[in-house]
This record gives sequence, structure tokens and C-alpha cells, in this order.
Amino acid sequence: MTLPLIAAATPASAAAPGKPNIPPGVTAGYVVFDRQTAKVTEYRNAHRRFRSASVVKILIAIDYLESRKSVPERDLALLKVMLRVSDDGAATSFWTRGGQGKIIQRMARKLQLTDTAPPPADKPGFWGYTSLSAMDVATTYRYLLDRADPKVGGLILGHLRRSGQCGSDGFDQYFGIPRAVRGPWAVKQGWSGYGSTPPVRCRPAKAPASTPRPSSSAAPASVAHPSTFTAATPDVPLAAHPATSTDSTVTARTVPAAQVIPARSGPVPDLGRPVLHTTGLVGPKERWIVVLLTAHPAGSTWQRSTAQTTKLAREVHLSGTS
Repeated sequence: MTLPLIAAATPASAAAPGKPNIPPGVTAGYVVFDRQTAKVTEYRNAHRRFRSASVVKILIAIDYLESRKSVPERDLALLKVMLRVSDDGAATSFWTRGGQGKIIQRMARKLQLTDTAPPPADKPGFWGYTSLSAMDVATTYRYLLDRADPKVGGLILGHLRRSGQCGSDGFDQYFGIPRAVRGPWAVKQGWSGYGSTPPVRCRPAKAPASTPRPSSSAAPASVAHPSTFTAATPDVPLAAHPATSTDSTVTARTVPAAQVIPARSGPVPDLGRPVLHTTGLVGPKERWIVVLLTAHPAGSTWQRSTAQTTKLAREVHLSGTS
């Protein structure tokens, strides 16, 4: 089947990189994309590969939903906890049923993700060892917003708009965008290399009045609320449909999916270093896509890493949206 695909966006020539302060020893890749002007407004190491950690759960969800015509109640519940509280068990269930690394190969072809690759062949069960880049994550959000079937985009983004503060493993996932950017927002976070037990178990905090919690009221009217996605019935179509990009500053082309060659698996990026990622949609009518991927020095603590990533996310956001 031939689908119109959007080639990986490249920074607009008029948009020079900003100068957020990268902490010593930290490696960062980031992209800010303005959906109103269709331009990349801030970037650094946009195509550098990072270990995906839980950010790959967005691709797992897309692949699952677009491969079937209906969804059983049990899987709707698994999608909810995978996307809202980053549940690893739910991700492993979809990963195993979807063919593990074949999920990434399918998504890389369909979304034309040039830097995304499956985990190494000797680690097929490690979905968090998927390789991806800040630009590919930004492309994935654009797909959900502009090209995916509204039922698919609506369900996934609807859950990300309700991302919980506490991950199912007890880690506080309100670092980066949730702490640095005024809400509402839709976010998918990722972390790996900080152990299985958080230094302090997360306790949900009441948001201050000046920082609104994410809500569906900020979402574009055309995007479905998750509750409108019905469970398994024969007449619920989920297959993605072709769409046409209106972006004027990125290269659009029609490419047969079979001709898009995904990046090959290689060494796991930054293995031995903890990674911390914050990604999502921010601003009025979700105008900006912000993606910040970071790798920290071996032995870095959770508290230090989240503080550094939050500060950097604030600087990247201000630089890219000012």
C-alpha cells in the first residue's frame, strides 16, 4: 500500500540554533517545532540517536491500534496505563504480541523515521533499547496530530494530556516539560538507568493555581477524547488513512512504504549512562512540539538529573517559542 509520507523535517535555514546551557557531562538532543509556522525554531543534535526508554511506547501504541479494526476492553485499559503512567508491563504485553523489533521496523517505514531502529538482535525483548532521535520523535507527534486516523491520534494524545505525576513504578515523571512549562500540555516521558526503585516514592502534589493541570479543554476540537474510543466492535475502523501535508518548509513526498529502509540496529546508544527524556505538546492549541532527549554521566542521581533536565527544558522552550 502506498502512503504519503513526510520526509524527516530539517531545521529551517532561517532558524539558527539557540544557546540553552547544557550541563557538563550531559549529552542533549532537542527540537522545537512550531506547528503554526511549520518551522523548526530550535534544535541541537536533532538526528543523534538516544536510547528510547519509555518514549517508544508511543510507537508501540500506534502500531497496535493501526493493525486492527477493534480493541478489546482489556487492551484499552493497558493502553491507558502504558501512556498515562508509563506502565512497563503493559508495554511488554504489546511488544511481545506485536513481534518485538518488527514494531519499530513497521513504524519507521510508515512514519519515515530515519534515525529510529529496533533493539539489537541479541536483546529482542528490551523495547527500551530502541534507538531514536529528537527529530524522529517530533515527526511522530506530527503524525498523530495531522495524519493518523483521528481515533488513533485522539486516543493516544488524549491519554498524554492526562499524564499522571506518578509513574506506575513509583518514579515522579513530572520533570522537564511538566515542571518547566506552564500547562496545559500533553507529555510522554522516558527514563532508564536509575534502578527499579525511586529514591523517594512519588506522591501526587496539588498543582499551584498558576500552573493549570493538563485537560482536554486545551486540545483542538477535532481531536477525540479517549472516552469516545469504543471497545471491540466490528464497525470501529482503526486503519490509518492517507493525508496530505500542508507544511511549506519541510520536504513532502510520496514514498511507497516498502521503499523506506529503517535505520539498522546497532550498539545501544549511551548504554551504561542513565537517560532522561521529556517530550510533548505545549502552548495555546498545542502550537509547539518540544522534544528533549538527554544522557547523563554514569552514576548520576535521579534528583540531579531531573533538576538539570527541567532547567534545560525551560531554556529550550523559551528559546524555541520566543
